[in-house]
Amino acid sequence: MTATLHIWPGCEVPAGRLAGAHGLPTHKIDIHTFPDGESRVTVVPCAGTAILYVGLDHPNEKLVQLMLAATALKDGGATRLVLVCPYLCYMRQDMAFSAGQAVSQRVVGRWLADIFDRVITVDPHLHRIATLGEALPGIEADALSAAPLIAEALAGDPALRNAVLVGPDGESRQWVAAVAAQAGLDFIVAEKERFGDRQVQISLPQAGRAKGRPAVLVDDLVSSGATVCRAAALLQDAGATRIEVVAVHVLASAADMDRMRAAGVVRLQSTDSILHASNSISLTPLLVSALQGEG
Repeated sequence: MTATLHIWPGCEVPAGRLAGAHGLPTHKIDIHTFPDGESRVTVVPCAGTAILYVGLDHPNEKLVQLMLAATALKDGGATRLVLVCPYLCYMRQDMAFSAGQAVSQRVVGRWLADIFDRVITVDPHLHRIATLGEALPGIEADALSAAPLIAEALAGDPALRNAVLVGPDGESRQWVAAVAAQAGLDFIVAEKERFGDRQVQISLPQAGRAKGRPAVLVDDLVSSGATVCRAAALLQDAGATRIEVVAVHVLASAADMDRMRAAGVVRLQSTDSILHASNSISLTPLLVSALQGEG
């Protein structure tokens, strides 16, 4: 039975590319917000597999609406629910760092696992767990990597010949190394200590390797840009000829973007996991491959 793709408001462009490449019929999800903040969610009923496409940035309202949409699809005859969310929220907190904190990864992961049969995401921000399945127990959980797509974009850019890639912290080493290997580029890794959402201390022991070369900061997530700004300053001091940033997910506001430009970043590129002005790399090939067999 053919699968159908149900598209969240605001996701029409990337979801449309996916539908076209995979040959999926599409339906829009309609969301109406009442004056008191409650939501009325309306879907097009379908049988068989229903694939929901949504980016879970700014997630709190969306999570309630997602529960309503999924329930409506099941009530309407869907026998299998697949969530395609290139950016998956609440994966960063996998433990309580002080007494009384909720472990959001565990709560949201189990909640999604109770609703969906399969969840497909891209480079989730995991720290102390090895697989996405640990956060989404009992279902199919696919954590795709955008590293090959990013490496292809970097390798094909004449402005970045002989560039050095820069990982923002030790946790990024394995990911940046994979991008560098596939792009045929050199890489170094910074050391970071975080004191708050916008307060970080960065050191770059091998910054000298950027002298006279373009430098590209590569990360899975750019939120406030605080880390980018500090690293860019160090790279400028080291004599980098050009500083760029490429990330899978970008949440930065317009003010954050201005601060990064002021810090010396000449270009910020991202995948289309989240609708953002920096989008330049389509995740469609990755998602089409993952969805083979779903309709």
